[in-house]
Amino acid sequence: MHNLKSNFDFIRSIVKESLSNIIDSSGNIKKVGTKPKFSDLDIITLSLLADSLSINSENLLFSKLKSEYHEDFPLLIDRSQFNRRRKHLRIVIDLVRQALVNKLLPAENTFILDSLPIEICKFARARRIKICRENTETAPEYGYCATQNTHYFGYKFHGVCSLKGIVTNFDLSKANHADIQYLRDIEPYFADCLILGDKAYLDSEYQLELFETKGIQVNTPMRSNQKNYCKQPVLFRKARKRIETIFSQLVDQFVIRINYAKTFIGLATRILSKVTAFTLLQFINSINNKPLNHIKHALA
Repeated sequence: MHNLKSNFDFIRSIVKESLSNIIDSSGNIKKVGTKPKFSDLDIITLSLLADSLSINSENLLFSKLKSEYHEDFPLLIDRSQFNRRRKHLRIVIDLVRQALVNKLLPAENTFILDSLPIEICKFARARRIKICRENTETAPEYGYCATQNTHYFGYKFHGVCSLKGIVTNFDLSKANHADIQYLRDIEPYFADCLILGDKAYLDSEYQLELFETKGIQVNTPMRSNQKNYCKQPVLFRKARKRIETIFSQLVDQFVIRINYAKTFIGLATRILSKVTAFTLLQFINSINNKPLNHIKHALA
């Protein structure tokens, strides 16, 4: 069984080091105003702890803390306040993730790109639900997943990872957003590298443009009816399985497809926390000399 308090203290030390430049001695972000007793550092740590231990329900988390760890967390705030403050700290959570990525992956020139469907609800409820519809620009849409040959209602999770399996970039888009558009969005952050993708990123003219202007080689499988058709090298096909494994871990262990949020910001914050927790467990494995992606027992 996991001891929440000991794991909390361990994760807190890692997060504190990652945010050493922007937090004060009490663990709060440096700013003018009253400093909360349950610090910003504690909020972020508790969020990452829950996701690392696959505790997806905030109700379950807080009931467990209040019943079994009441003396260990005397300053614990209520669940709704925790949820509000975590959403305000989403930029800081991403700073933690970026700091861990920089430690795990100081330099890399080969990346893998793919997308994952995030369903908000079943088709029968799609027209009448109100969740995530507070803004038309971020409202969910109908989309199609080619790998599963299914239509769904919600969003797409776009991710980029290294050959080692470290998620370097990710984002959410509407389900009807073309995969190749995400490649255009992240283009400014890459140069002189190889990016592996599936057929959704196949665009010979754009691939040539990327290579000529930024030295980015995008390698995707060719369609069977294309001129000069040839199979993608076996080495590349095997490498692309790395991101599929990561997505499987995010779905199974981090239940990234189960949504309890009512707003898009809430959904985005929850997903950010899960990806950061994934990277955190990889970092813990690295300092313990364990296989990087054996994250299920990183806190064992």
